[in-house]
Amino acid sequence: MNWRKWLDEFVLAGKGILLATRKKRFWYGFSLAFLFFGLLMNLLAGGLSKFELMATLSFMDSLKIIGDSFLGIFGFHQPFLDWLPIFAISILQGTLIGLIVVLWDKKRNNSKNSENLGSIGIITGLIALGAGCPTCGTTLIAPLIGAIFSSGSLAITGTVSTIITWVAIIVAILSLKRLGEETYVIIINEEYLAKKAKKESCEKHS
Repeated sequence: MNWRKWLDEFVLAGKGILLATRKKRFWYGFSLAFLFFGLLMNLLAGGLSKFELMATLSFMDSLKIIGDSFLGIFGFHQPFLDWLPIFAISILQGTLIGLIVVLWDKKRNNSKNSENLGSIGIITGLIALGAGCPTCGTTLIAPLIGAIFSSGSLAITGTVSTIITWVAIIVAILSLKRLGEETYVIIINEEYLAKKAKKESCEKHS
């Protein structure tokens, strides 16, 4: 594997992400996705137990559980090693969705873009959306793992959950690399065409 080429691609993706952060649409997508997935993963951190508990509690008590889970996004009353992967995935998921929003907007507003480039954007977006929250699935199957293994189930569940969580982070980073590269190409191309059109317009009026 050409590590220099791999590193250059990550640098290019980073530049694409920085360019995307200049767009308001990026922050709309990022904020909503970050808060939504952070809250969801904190609610599902113990399987379905919180939802089952809320079903038996009053509306105000249920709101308190939701509020505590929301604060958990930012590390309140959370063990650091439990909070870190959830926070990391929420950041990555928010960034992925932010990039998808920017790319979708660019594709919609630039119908003359290459059909192939547009198709790559849609496919990459779907992959990112599908891969962004595998930990949700992990926490949903955790009770099933506990039911299958009568002894040591907590250890097995915790190990499986940890492995899939970190795999999710790796997959999200790779998806982020792909989207970041595409974002860079589209925005730089857009800026180049805008400068070219402005230059041609000035030449015509001179």
